[in-house]
Amino acid sequence: MRLAVVDDAEAMRTIYNHEVENHTTTLDLVPRTLEAQQDWIAQRSGAFSAVVAQLDDDDQEHGREHGTVVGFASLSPYRERAAYSTTVENSVYVSRAHGGRGIGRAMMDHLIEVARDSGFHSMIARIEASGEASLALHRACGFELVGIERQVGRKHRRWLDMAVMQLML
Repeated sequence: MRLAVVDDAEAMRTIYNHEVENHTTTLDLVPRTLEAQQDWIAQRSGAFSAVVAQLDDDDQEHGREHGTVVGFASLSPYRERAAYSTTVENSVYVSRAHGGRGIGRAMMDHLIEVARDSGFHSMIARIEASGEASLALHRACGFELVGIERQVGRKHRRWLDMAVMQLML
């Protein structure tokens, strides 16, 4: 795992856009452009920097500076108002081809450590309520379900509930 750099934008965009187009792990409806993904990375810093998970196995032999990016994660401010400044929201995306290998857990553990080290008090995750893998990951990391927002999103011609999970840091 390492900090994301602008050169990671295409790999991150590929992972994210697959979710946008095919799944409900994000409620985004419009795929990201390369420029938008590059801007997103460039605007992140400090505790809000994005990290990527990469596989280094054979990639170093092929002369690549970095291995294959298989996931990315970040913290974001929870809300804009100052009173919320001690709470952060997390995002974790893992390539479907690399799911179930502990990559998401490693990134979550890293985000939790960064949040604690940065002095945040609470971490929030908003997860589409049927996303069992994401719910299980967050439970395994100590998050508790604090509520369900009913039918707050619509994607793929169906209403979606959002599970709100929280970890006190």
